[in-house]
Amino acid sequence: MRKFLITALLLVAVVLISPAQVSVSGEATASQFGKTVFGLGFAGGPASGVGVSFRTHLPSKSSFQFVFGIIKANNRLSTSVGAEYQYDLVRGRSTRFFVGPSFAYFYSGANENEMDAPFRGGAGVGIEFAIQDALHMSAEGAFVFFSDGTILPLPQFTVHYYFF
Repeated sequence: MRKFLITALLLVAVVLISPAQVSVSGEATASQFGKTVFGLGFAGGPASGVGVSFRTHLPSKSSFQFVFGIIKANNRLSTSVGAEYQYDLVRGRSTRFFVGPSFAYFYSGANENEMDAPFRGGAGVGIEFAIQDALHMSAEGAFVFFSDGTILPLPQFTVHYYFF
């Protein structure tokens, strides 16, 4: 978990010190989505899952994201499956602010799930911004509800390449 937080903070720092790279060219602006746009990338978050992410942004203000990750080391399996809905509050040329819920299931163990709270749900607000033309990064702050009753405010991060 500590390595994940350090990596996430480094990604945010890199984006914050490079605002001159934020640009979207031609038809690839978020405010001009007149068609469904698909994105492929990586996501990491306790409410939506960790792994490869597929996102589809509809011509409306709605987006859907599906996340799947799996790692097997020795006889131990770790996996997560998650989904997130995003509703755009504001869209600009290179940024968008959104809100939405997310849900995920986490599994980790050799023969059975050893996690105390494998089911998770969250709700929060986020921002997505263009790093370069079709490469976008998003950061989200969500209240995450664990199946053991724990509620924590935690971050989620994604990086997607959009196929405009």
